Amino acid sequence: MSTTKILIAALIIGALGLSYYYFGTESVTAQQENISAQVKQGTFKVRVMATGELKAKRSEKIRGPQGMRSAQIWQTNITDMIPEGTVVKAGDYVARLDKTELDTKMKEALTEIEKIETQLEQAKIDTTIELRGIRDQLINLKFAKQEKLLNLEQSKYEAQSVIQQAEIDLQRTERDYNQLLAKFELSKEKAEAQISEINASLKQNQLKLQTIQNLAAGFVVKAPKDGMVIYARNWEGKIGPGSRVSAWDPVVAELPDLSDMVSKTYVNEVDISKVQKGQDVLIKVDAFPDREYIGQVIKVANIGEQLRNYDSKVFEVTVQVEEVDSILRPAMTTSNEIVTDIYDEVLFVPIEGLFTDSLSYVYKSEGGKVIKQEVVTGPSNDDEIVIAHGLVANDEILLNEPENAAKLTFNPLTKEIKEKIAKDLEADRLARQKNREERMRQVKDEQISDDNSGGGGIIIF
Repeated sequence: MSTTKILIAALIIGALGLSYYYFGTESVTAQQENISAQVKQGTFKVRVMATGELKAKRSEKIRGPQGMRSAQIWQTNITDMIPEGTVVKAGDYVARLDKTELDTKMKEALTEIEKIETQLEQAKIDTTIELRGIRDQLINLKFAKQEKLLNLEQSKYEAQSVIQQAEIDLQRTERDYNQLLAKFELSKEKAEAQISEINASLKQNQLKLQTIQNLAAGFVVKAPKDGMVIYARNWEGKIGPGSRVSAWDPVVAELPDLSDMVSKTYVNEVDISKVQKGQDVLIKVDAFPDREYIGQVIKVANIGEQLRNYDSKVFEVTVQVEEVDSILRPAMTTSNEIVTDIYDEVLFVPIEGLFTDSLSYVYKSEGGKVIKQEVVTGPSNDDEIVIAHGLVANDEILLNEPENAAKLTFNPLTKEIKEKIAKDLEADRLARQKNREERMRQVKDEQISDDNSGGGGIIIF
């Protein structure tokens, strides 16, 4: 009898355990699945998040020698450079460029000058010898002409044929003399032209040597004014010791104006329509996470570009940092929160709690049950969305669709209410757009230093 009672008790306990396992677990699961949130009321920000990089709005470039192309030196390397961030005075040493090719050019120019000087001396000697020989021949012909003239005078009492022969001899001698005199003048002009040509070549090579010698001083790069040295950038990356410097743009570093900084950022093409000049920006610097700075959008690119490793196009946006802080440096990474709109005293819910098909609705807890409530929505950000009508503050909504959603009561809004709310939203949108356009007009267009240096590398989103 006692054994039977024990078996019955064991069966009852097992049944209760199984019942708790199945129904209790199901209850817990249901509670876990039905995540809820309350409708909030307050200030709602529509913002676009983008990562940027600090750069100076204006900077003084530190350049290497400007005349490398004239010396046919197309590029050189930086052999030594002071550390980035060094504070320098005007005229202080910044970098040294490799002079190997320059020294080779100088030796070639000196060798060419010596060669031309030798040619010049040889030309002068040859000219002297040639002209001296012609002068001697002219003197001899001059004596011969006097002799023929004397023979002609002595033959005046001779036969006519003798006189004619004397006249012919005199004419032949005069002709030879005049031809030789013309040859002398031509030889003299030829020699002068040859020597002038050699002299011109000599001057050209001397000028080339002078250019190279003057260029040599520029291979020791010095600061044009006081400031903090920031390494320049080119398409290969940051310029530093060992980097190549091009003859077309021999920038090795810059002296940025640290009192006027901007954050250069890129915004995805999906969000760029929200971004306009004049919008406020909250800037955080990754290096100093406890600090925040106020900024303003001052430039938005009209044309997108395709950055490496990104599928969609992005648009360049420039943000003015409106505070001065000595710790800010070019190339520091920033997190930019671009505030595109602010709505005061509005209702908003997590964006996960909004459902749409042909209309927008939420699952609202009401009187111990859940109903399907139609709503009219307003603007949204990455996390939340404004509810223009259909809910009140502190209403509780589900963030997930319940299992019996198809059986829930649906509470629609009237057509009149929805039309009225739509008109109000459109009027508010137009008013805000007008205010944005006014702020855009107040932002002046400013020239910003190009991106060869001072930050502006590849942005990581």
